Amino acid sequence: MRHRSAVVVSIAVIGALTLTACGSRDDKKSGDSGTGGGSTTVTIGIDAPLTGDLSALGLGIRNSVDLAVRQANEKNEVPGVKFQIKALDDTGKPAPGQQNATQLVGDKDVIGVVGPLNSSVAQSMQQIFNDAKLVQVSPANTGVALSQGEKWATGEKSRPFQSYFRTATTDAVQGPFAADFLVKDAKKTKVFLIDDQKTYGAGLAATFKGQFLKNGGQIVGQEHVNPDDRDFAAVVTKVKSSGAEAVYYGGEYPAAGPLSLQLKDAGVNVPLMGGDGIQSGDFIKLNPKGQGDFATAVGLPVEQLPTAAKFIADYKAAGYKDAYETYGGYSYDSAWAIIQGVKAVAAANSGKLPDNPRAKVVEAVQKVSFEGVTGKVSFDEFGDTTNKQLTVYTVKDDKWAVEKSGTFNG
Repeated sequence: MRHRSAVVVSIAVIGALTLTACGSRDDKKSGDSGTGGGSTTVTIGIDAPLTGDLSALGLGIRNSVDLAVRQANEKNEVPGVKFQIKALDDTGKPAPGQQNATQLVGDKDVIGVVGPLNSSVAQSMQQIFNDAKLVQVSPANTGVALSQGEKWATGEKSRPFQSYFRTATTDAVQGPFAADFLVKDAKKTKVFLIDDQKTYGAGLAATFKGQFLKNGGQIVGQEHVNPDDRDFAAVVTKVKSSGAEAVYYGGEYPAAGPLSLQLKDAGVNVPLMGGDGIQSGDFIKLNPKGQGDFATAVGLPVEQLPTAAKFIADYKAAGYKDAYETYGGYSYDSAWAIIQGVKAVAAANSGKLPDNPRAKVVEAVQKVSFEGVTGKVSFDEFGDTTNKQLTVYTVKDDKWAVEKSGTFNG
């Protein structure tokens, strides 16, 4: 990064917007966040669904990255560098993600990407970013193969993309954690298993199933649905006749909410449980009869973390109209990891970024270690977060309430 260049660090929220790298010393470009006084401007992009069914989660991601950028500028976190954001919309689908990944790497000034929300979108982007040595940090991806390779379940783990990192833990622990909870805590040993056939949902259901059977549980039925389905009459009939004591759903809240509601309306009064993809306030809006349903989420409850108190207060003070949602703290920490990577690269180069900083930023992010909103932020040899804690939530009094927190130890 040269003293008068505008370097774009895109933490992608992928869509059709175009990132620009024009601007000079004191230019104020669109997307400015905060007031830093640096002579070099870098842009942190955000990749998340800003429109469509999953936009509640995506908007929380965008706002939380924006907050991180504003505070980096206020603190002059990287001397001589001012940050700004450019938020792009991937609508939660792989094709826009892939198109925008190509667009981002084509801009020589882009040096980092945060996102996406969906594991299936990440699959479409990883190779493109890796080939360009462009760092990517996701606050939400939980699909195991993204970081440990397709053969991870056999014990053959191999990191496919050196440029890929995440601050959320994986379904290798999330699914089994849920299975342990249902059998050992909720005392449910007969489960009807449903997934939406997407990378995230199918993978989560598979890891849940393996541990549930290991615990002595019985899968009394299994069905696959389309993530866009909203009429689940046929599935509800099968669940009703199965004798299931609970339903486990691998997927996201836009389908999980209506599924749970239709089960209750049909007299199937058993809890539906899912992963972090259903742990949203919108699940409750879609399902007024969700009392007693369960969801796991990565990490400990942000509201209960001393490290998150300032984030919550600052987010509220910033006046964002959208909630930070499940991934807010992880999004802030993903942005901060890239900011710290940029800081380290600049510090090692006499206080400025080198002409071609991408590969060096990847190396620097691998080494970051700091106390973030969600606790200690650092990455292991696969680029996965070293924070393996999870939480079970239940719907109580029309909100998600903490049921249990802990770690899965195998």
